[in-house]
Parts: sequence; C-alpha cells; structure tokens
Amino acid sequence: MEMLFYIVPLLMIGGAVFMLIRVIGRSRDVRSAWNSGLTAEARCLRTYTTTSGGGETQVSTTLHHVYEFTTREGRGVRFEESNGSATVVEGDIVTVHYTAEHPERATAHAPARGKLAAESGCLLAFLGVFIIGCIIFMIVVRTVFSQADGFLP
Repeated sequence: MEMLFYIVPLLMIGGAVFMLIRVIGRSRDVRSAWNSGLTAEARCLRTYTTTSGGGETQVSTTLHHVYEFTTREGRGVRFEESNGSATVVEGDIVTVHYTAEHPERATAHAPARGKLAAESGCLLAFLGVFIIGCIIFMIVVRTVFSQADGFLP
C-alpha cells in the first residue's frame, strides 16, 4: 500500500518532465526558426479544431493549421502548427520561418520573442512547482508511514 503513494507521484513527475522537455524543445525550435532569417510563402492547406474537457470541467478548443511551402533548395515541406491565428483559413498565403537543417519544424507565428519567453517561462515554472509538490507529498507520506509503523493514521 505504501508503494502506491510513491508510484503515483513518480508517474506524475515523469509526465511533468516529459512536458518540460516538450516545452523547451518547441521553444528552442521556434526561436531557431525566427533567428535563422529564412522565410517562405506557405499555403494553408487545412484548418481544424480539437476540443478537450467537458462534463464538469471547462471545455478548451485548440485551432490547428496545416501549411505547405517550398524551401530555397526546392524541397516541399508540409507541417502542422497549433494555436495559430483564427483569421487564417484554408487557401491563405502566410509567411513561415524555418531553419535550413529542419524545415519541418517551421512556424507561421510572427516573431515575438518576449511572448515566447513569457509563455515558456510560465509553463516551466508551473511544472517545476508541480514536481516540487509531488516530491513534498512523497516526503510527507514517508514521514507519516515511519511514525505510524507502516500503517496510515
């Protein structure tokens, strides 16, 4: 029974670390695309939304765009990006930023370094507090179990 109070927080910490890695990676990719100076005209091929939540929780909707462009080397690239502009519809032409090494990691978001830093920083801070909370929970559980000789009060 005691192991359950360690396994669940460890799984939660694992999920939070995975999200940390994803946030840092995407932030780095977007920043690199903006800094590369390479741009291209891309066509929006498709837009769609996904929803999450419902029931007793708030419903959240995310707008996705699928873009296609040709690099300076003539390579055709198709990529998908979430949280794009709601004013971009299928058939629209937008400017995308990409790196020569990884054009599939392009972004149609206009450069906004401060906004990217703030969003990433807030997410990282939240996940860090979440991880610390899980660790504190495990320490408290260990203390309770050691004082109660293995039995929950």
